[in-house]
Amino acid sequence: MIVLLDGLIGLCALASSAVWWLASRQRLRRISRLEELDAADMNRLVTVLNRTQILNARAALLASVTAALAALRIGIQAVRDV
Repeated sequence: MIVLLDGLIGLCALASSAVWWLASRQRLRRISRLEELDAADMNRLVTVLNRTQILNARAALLASVTAALAALRIGIQAVRDV
């Protein structure tokens, strides 16, 4: 059981870091102060921000699962050692 938890902790941590890396790859186009924004520009900006927020939320969830699994593993090990 401990080995399984260790594997799950590693996989969740890897998945979390991969999703956060994907979120960091979303680049916003720089806008000049002289440039006029139209509806398409605003739509692109909002879309990129929404996608980044969704990826960040998924990564945070995976990080939380990783922490919960680590706490469970520590608890099981503590009970076994007693």
